[in-house]
Amino acid sequence: MSQSKVRVRFAPSPTGPLHIGGVRTALFNYLFAKKHGGDFILRIEDTDQNRYVEGAENYIVDALNWCGLSFDEGPGKEGAFGPYRQSERKHLYKKYADELIEKDMAYYAFDTADSLNAHRKDHEEKGKTFIYNWHNRLKLDNSLALTKEETQEKLDNGDAYVIRFKTPENETLVLQDVIRGTITIDTNVLDDKVLYKSDGMPTYHLANIVDDHLMEISHVIRGEEWLPSLALHQQLYDAFGWSAPTFAHLPLIMKPVGKGKLSKRDGEKLGFPVFPLSWNESTGYKEEGYFSEAVVNFLALLGWNPGTEQEIFRLEELVKEFSLERVNKSGARFDPDKTKWYNQQYLQNKKDAELASLYKIILAEKQIPSQEYNDEWIEKVVSLIKERAVFVKDFWGLSDYFFVAPTSYPEKAVKKQWKEGTPDIMKEVLSIISTIEDFSSANVETIVKKWITDKELSFGKVMPPLRLVIVGDMKGPHIFDILEMIGKEEAIARIKKAINTL
Repeated sequence: MSQSKVRVRFAPSPTGPLHIGGVRTALFNYLFAKKHGGDFILRIEDTDQNRYVEGAENYIVDALNWCGLSFDEGPGKEGAFGPYRQSERKHLYKKYADELIEKDMAYYAFDTADSLNAHRKDHEEKGKTFIYNWHNRLKLDNSLALTKEETQEKLDNGDAYVIRFKTPENETLVLQDVIRGTITIDTNVLDDKVLYKSDGMPTYHLANIVDDHLMEISHVIRGEEWLPSLALHQQLYDAFGWSAPTFAHLPLIMKPVGKGKLSKRDGEKLGFPVFPLSWNESTGYKEEGYFSEAVVNFLALLGWNPGTEQEIFRLEELVKEFSLERVNKSGARFDPDKTKWYNQQYLQNKKDAELASLYKIILAEKQIPSQEYNDEWIEKVVSLIKERAVFVKDFWGLSDYFFVAPTSYPEKAVKKQWKEGTPDIMKEVLSIISTIEDFSSANVETIVKKWITDKELSFGKVMPPLRLVIVGDMKGPHIFDILEMIGKEEAIARIKKAINTL
């Protein structure tokens, strides 16, 4: 395309939630547009009214916004090239279908569904596949086989028809794709695709080409599943005498096992999300506790290779580094464990204050009285436990004992740590702790460890049981940090309770 401005579009159909593969297509379009100072357009391809799902369009917009991929033009952000829903553009398409008929590059086909099914069946019985194209179109019910008068009569009578593209015979198409290179196709194997349906709506193929042309789209970056349509789309550009955009077909996202395209069922079976946001019973990445930046980061590296060892990229860095030339041809295997790893990286790099404010939402759900804990204290808790977390939702399981005294102790841990002489040792620890004035972590540690050494006790006899009685389990950060955080009175109460209970 000769125009200088980069304009790309993401054109989903509102037939359900946006799959993670669709999000990646949107992401690659966004990155390419932003890198070249261009426009990223959202177009809703809703010509198939039978498959339209209520709420799907809003879901698509919400998902893009959550990922930080805000579009420059689209529904609700009208630019100079609207409207951006194909159903609102349907008045445009008929004239282009008629233009192709006038140029003898398309024709009216009056075949009924029943007659086409009969042809299909007849072919199947002979072990062949029925293709509507150059080798049989003159034997079928269409304007190529009928006289002008017969055709006009059918049109005047209001007979149902579709408009089909007239694929040329014995030609070799040479197609270009940024990712795939040069593709050659023999036109004899192509069928005469329907461009305009009997319900007065264009098919995807015609609407797509007309819209891309009218919206001055410079690059069509879309999934590999559209590769078989490239031949028809290129021919339509040629038929209209328009220059075609640059095409790039992205590799598929493969199942974790490596074979086949990633589906919703894989997520259900292996317990990971395949949608950005929740939809009906399916949980989304957002609701699972993923940060949107982590989702964008792992999606970018599914099929694109930066050429370096770097794995963590903020959106601005991705914009800077992205190029279609570094997108792979072969499918990218989806790795659920790696997605968690990404989230963990982003969690570790967030400020404690930001994580604490997210944790406070969970604490409120657990009915922990917020007035008892100031922000600084919650931040300190977060700083002590966050390195073991993958999600913010893990925080409670890692730090509940900071807020609530243990009410029971795991049987296995008790059996291992609570020996015959342990209660007496804990009573001594209790009396030492009671006398400490400066209850800072470092000071308590110095005094307790000196006492253990002076008594010639092993640390194994004191420290693990102490952790058990304070935490209620054998988990958690440095025990003296925990003691400082819960304070002297609470520490004494917990030790006393354990001595009585155990």
